[in-house]
Amino acid sequence: MTKNDVKNSRAPLGSIAALLFCLTTTDSSARSYDVNGDLIGELEIASTQRADTLSDLARAYDQGYLEMRHANPGVDPWLPGEETEIIIPSLYVLPDAPREDIVVNVPEMRLYYYPKVRSGAQREVTTHPVSIGRQQWTTPHGVTSIVQKIKDPAWYPPESIREEHAAEGNPLPKVVPAGPDNPLGAYKMRLGLPGYLIHGTNRPYGIGMRVTHGCMRMYPKDVEQMFESVAVGTQVRIVNQPYKIGVAHEKVYLEVHPHLAEDEDKFRDQFSHVVELIAARTAGLEVQLNWRQLQTAIETKSGIPSVVGTVRAVPVDAPTARVSLSATGTPRAN
Repeated sequence: MTKNDVKNSRAPLGSIAALLFCLTTTDSSARSYDVNGDLIGELEIASTQRADTLSDLARAYDQGYLEMRHANPGVDPWLPGEETEIIIPSLYVLPDAPREDIVVNVPEMRLYYYPKVRSGAQREVTTHPVSIGRQQWTTPHGVTSIVQKIKDPAWYPPESIREEHAAEGNPLPKVVPAGPDNPLGAYKMRLGLPGYLIHGTNRPYGIGMRVTHGCMRMYPKDVEQMFESVAVGTQVRIVNQPYKIGVAHEKVYLEVHPHLAEDEDKFRDQFSHVVELIAARTAGLEVQLNWRQLQTAIETKSGIPSVVGTVRAVPVDAPTARVSLSATGTPRAN
């Protein structure tokens, strides 16, 4: 996906451009989308002003820092320049998980919240970037729930974190009171996994990076919205899906994010892994893949959904799904 694939706009920072899928709200801190299939959202183009950085744009458009870097690999993150066109990668394939409550995709560094559906209403999803645990403090995977919500929390840093800070010459007190110096921000939601939280931050420009001790950190406006919307008992499903497959408009979409460093062996054969995911998602359909586009999406890892094939219903006289090679491109060893 390149800037040529998005309708161009010379609009200043904060404006909306290139609407591809219908939004139910355009507040950059609270975007809710109707769930009508595997794809949600839009791609946008922002035009930078002189003082803008990718971090500024990420926060303005409710994106994570690394999401913006991967979508704009040729742009200097600190000095992008005047009127540089920046892709806002706000088009998403939904994770392969039940579309209910909260789903966090760790390698994507993004949270999806599915509110309860009122009778007769359309299912919606709200999505926000999160920071996750550093390699030595990994964010766990699995199913848990919100067990407590606290506004203006104090922080009681665990002894292991206090030891780490002391070794770095930055000792921590046993209790950090609520306020501007509290790294939990103004809201925290405690998970059923002991020691893990979804919380705010006093350093919002670190959102969308591996910078935490395993907790999931959100922009201040995002965590406030979540705190007000989510009830105690809400399920939280934490998944590990660097490769997401979606089907929409008779096309197969592949969204690729860099896998976590500790998962190098798990995803060593990326090409075969992705083909298996496509076969599972398109069972019962006839699929034609473009191997060159598939390989490009895997290699670039832009985080932007790419079309890698087409699908159609299997004829009645041929009920078995199959994957066939496109006329363009040939598979290459991964």
